[in-house]
This record gives sequence, C-alpha cells and structure tokens, in this order.
Amino acid sequence: MLKRRNVLPMVMFGFTLVAVNLSFAADWPRFRGPNGAGVAEDKTIPVQWTAKDMLWKVEMPGPGNSSPIVWKGQIYTQAASKDGAERMLICMDAKDGSTKWIQKAKGVQPAKGKVHALNTLASASPGVDADHVYAVFWDGAKQVLHAYTHDGKPVWNHDFGTFVAQHGAGASPIPHNGKVYFNNDIDGKAELFCLDGKTGKVVWSAPRKANTASYSSPIVRMQPDGKTAELIMVTAGGMTAYHTDTGAKQWNIDWKFKGKVLRTVGSPIYDHGIVFATSGDSPEGPRQLMAVRPGDKSPKIVWESHKDIPYMSSPVSHGNYLYYVTDKAFVGCCEAETGKRLWLERIGDADFSSSPLLIGGKIYVANQGGDVFVFNPSPNKLEVLARNSLNERIMSTPAVSDERMFIRGAKHMFCIGKR
Repeated sequence: MLKRRNVLPMVMFGFTLVAVNLSFAADWPRFRGPNGAGVAEDKTIPVQWTAKDMLWKVEMPGPGNSSPIVWKGQIYTQAASKDGAERMLICMDAKDGSTKWIQKAKGVQPAKGKVHALNTLASASPGVDADHVYAVFWDGAKQVLHAYTHDGKPVWNHDFGTFVAQHGAGASPIPHNGKVYFNNDIDGKAELFCLDGKTGKVVWSAPRKANTASYSSPIVRMQPDGKTAELIMVTAGGMTAYHTDTGAKQWNIDWKFKGKVLRTVGSPIYDHGIVFATSGDSPEGPRQLMAVRPGDKSPKIVWESHKDIPYMSSPVSHGNYLYYVTDKAFVGCCEAETGKRLWLERIGDADFSSSPLLIGGKIYVANQGGDVFVFNPSPNKLEVLARNSLNERIMSTPAVSDERMFIRGAKHMFCIGKR
C-alpha cells in the first residue's frame, strides 16, 4: 500500500466529526488535461505555498514519470516496482491520497528494458473516460494497452507487439468520444491506432512515416460544422489530421529539418486556429517549432522557429501569445500569430522536463530540481511570482482538478490547494 502523510484533516464541530466535503466536477482525463491544452480555470491554486497548502503527501510504490490524471475524484498514475519486475496502474482517492486499488503486470526478467537516464519503465500517462481507465504497460519487450473499470476490474487488452526504441517507452493513450487512440511509434516503424473503448477492437489504423521513436500525444480539432472532428498527430514523420471515426487522412505536412531528422517528444496544442508543435534531437541538439493553420486539404505553415525551443515539454497559449520552457531553463514568449519572439529569460537553476500549465491565468511549471515556479503570462518580461520547493525531482506534468494540483515527484504524489 502507498504510505500516506499529512492527510487532509477532518473538521470538528462540537462533538461531531465531519469530513471536508469535496465536490469533484472538473476532470483532467488525459496528459495535460482536456485536449492536451494544459489549461485549467481553477482560481484558488496557491501561488506561494505554505505548509497549510500541502493537503497531503503520499509515498509511491515505485518510480515512474507518468503524469497523473483525475476523474470524478480519483487519481490515476503508473509506476514500476523498484526491481523492474512489475508495472502498476494506481488509483488514489483525490481527497486524501489513499490507495483505492492497484493493477499489476509482469515485467520481463532479467531484462528490464533499456531506458534513457531521464526516462523510467513507467513513463506513459493513463487516459480515462466515463467507462474505463486506459493504461499502456511496457514490460521491457512489448507494449500492451489495458482497459479497466473505474473500480479496477480488467476489461480488455491489446498487444501492440515488440517495442524498440533507443530511449525506452513513454507514449500515452488518448480517449475521445468512445474511442481510444494510441501512437505506436518505435524506431523504424510507426502506426496510429484507433480502438473501440468498450471492446478494445481496432476501429482503424494508419501507418505513418517512421524515424526514431516519437512520444507525442494527439489532439482533437472540431470541424467548422461543429459535428465532425479530426485527430491531429505530430511526430518526426510529420503533422497529419485523420477523421476521428474512419481514419481517413484529411491533410498532412511533412517536417522539413535542417540537417538531422529529429524526434518529437512534446505534444501539440491548438489555439488561434493554429496547431503549435515542437520537435528536437537531444538536449544539446537542434530544435524546431512549427505553427500550422489547418485547412481543407491545404494546411499552411504560418511560421517556424529553430532556436531555443523545448525538446521535451509542450507549449501553452494565453491571449495572443505562446509561452514555452526549454530543457535548459529558459522561458520564452512569442506572438502566436507571427512567431515574433518578445523575450527569452532564464528561470531557476535546474533543467526542465515537465510542461507548463496555465492555471487561473498564471503559468505553473516544475523543474527537475523539484521547484515549481509561478509566473505571470506577460508579453513584456518574465515576472516570477513564486518559487515553491518540493525537494524532489519532478519529471512529469501536474494535473489540476477542483482547485487542487496533483504533482508526481520521484518518490511521492503531492496535493496542493487551499483547505
């Protein structure tokens, strides 16, 4: 069981012990929340934290870079056992961090799977909808997508076969409208899958141009008729839109790199009628940010940038501006419509892997040193409002639900909010 600390207290009135009533209405169903935008409307997440704002802190049963997701008061995240023998999908109660259930899968022994020093054996984030929670387990050899009920009962699984990648696994399943999408992108082979969320049967699949493994997650764009939607997938092979129901290709743009073909780690966002996507080679290698305006069969590259761009994290949009944090601790701001850079300033003294979130009009981002910075989204300069230290490495991106922020550290899950 997970070890619980600093649990949200009970409130005593007279001689009656009354639990704090939490109403869970705002869900965070996938990596970076609704449609991967990294935006939450919550208004009371603390800017500068005090001891009171740490509602609870729970020790995790093993390592993992899996970002938490939240559905109807339940937190889902993934972990691997310390010896690499097991993979775990963990369900926690958002009220106090207590364990509701854990589902496990075996890892390949003695081979545990090769991963990058910044990766883990459990880096994929789950996805959730009204029926199921979906988790991809990489056992060191194969990737398998599992579906469970909200109370932890297995429903179905789909084996994607052998996974081969220089840096290990990490792509996340994305549920949408009764289906679940997964980008099975490995070294030398890439295919996008759409599975029926209730049965696990393949609805459609689309082979993609392959290079080195990409880890980005797709987003959904509604068509002008407001009835049909397209799934936008961005990898080193290009940016492609597919009809969500049939898989028919709507449009495509190839990445055109200057020199070495790159990999895509961060996920795209959609705002201002533009898809913003980043790609990179390594923490020291080249970068690219591409802004594409979708169109009927004829998308248009609005602008591109090739310097001081994130490799691992995804951008966030606010007002007329795009904000991003590079791996080497620089925050950038540019005009969303033109790409004109307005400023680039250093923040903190540790590298970044986590993606920034816009919460209640302020931007929150965590670095690998365990600091969570809060700054104002301003086109004029970097205005840091707070630096909150958790004293624990943070690689994943937090989740936000019902005025609480859930942060997965190297050893603990933290819950931050007003009591």
